Amino acid sequence: MNLASSPSPVTEAVPSESGVVAAGVYVEGRRVANIAIDEASSWRSKPDHVVWIGLHEPDIAVLRRVQRQFELHDLAIEDADHAHQRPKIEQYGDALFIVARTAQLDGDSIAFGETHLFVGEGYIVSVRHGASTSYKPVRERCESCPRALARGEDYILYAILDFIVDNYSPVLETIQEEVEAMEAQVLASAMTQAQIERLYLLRRDLLRLRNAVGPLVEVCRRLEHDNLPMVRSTMQPLFRDVTDHVRTVQEQIDSLREVLAFAFEASLLVGQAQETAVSKKLASWLAIIAVPTAIAGIYGMNFKHMPELEWQYGYFGVISTILLVCTGLFWRFRRVGWL
Repeated sequence: MNLASSPSPVTEAVPSESGVVAAGVYVEGRRVANIAIDEASSWRSKPDHVVWIGLHEPDIAVLRRVQRQFELHDLAIEDADHAHQRPKIEQYGDALFIVARTAQLDGDSIAFGETHLFVGEGYIVSVRHGASTSYKPVRERCESCPRALARGEDYILYAILDFIVDNYSPVLETIQEEVEAMEAQVLASAMTQAQIERLYLLRRDLLRLRNAVGPLVEVCRRLEHDNLPMVRSTMQPLFRDVTDHVRTVQEQIDSLREVLAFAFEASLLVGQAQETAVSKKLASWLAIIAVPTAIAGIYGMNFKHMPELEWQYGYFGVISTILLVCTGLFWRFRRVGWL
């Protein structure tokens, strides 16, 4: 962007409003003013000026003020006010409305949030809801490279989407460490009830994360291929990079879910193997104990005429028979691995 005069110094920061994180005007990639919401329209109408506004959980009054400044569609404002949207991209005239899901670890579970983006000629507005990292690092990184920021609104859109996708990685890395530890332990012993419950919760969170990430592939694909307003052809390779990154995240999620499924199945097999081993031992000892029990039961009957009842060495013969048979059974079970 070429201007007749160089950008003026940045004005003093405007007092913060409820729900407004930052609101600035950029010329040639440099911030020239911090503005109030009600000043956005006048700045946006100036040639080669870009207004970048960041909101965090604003109330409907703030959204309506933003709507009036940029003539945003009513349906898009309603979606931005109700933070339960599926990732999507919609076109309203020459403006775009994009929804992306964000994710952060909250203790042992994944907390989800949303970011709504309004992109039009001379402006971009981001609205964050729920669990979401501040986009201050995105703004700082863009401002540190004015040449890149000078590309305009679509570059800011790319930077925010790339930041959202990048923030999936720490979540997956933490879960992967836990999954690897769980996988190493599962072959050593059967899983406890608490471990099985944790495995189920991880699979559930990964499924929810996949449902949040999956539609973002289509959003980035449209930004990459479709002739959408506010997206220049020179920016499409950057959106292609975001698309590839999202697909990589999808593959990681699917891989982790498969590992957890294998861990659960392996745990069941280990548990069944342990139960089978215990059953074999119990059956072996019961068979051995059954021999003296049966013989003693027979000779414990109150019959007068029984074989060898009056024999002088009958007692020793019975004991010897019991020991011989029990020893033979013990040797046999030990040989086949039951004992």
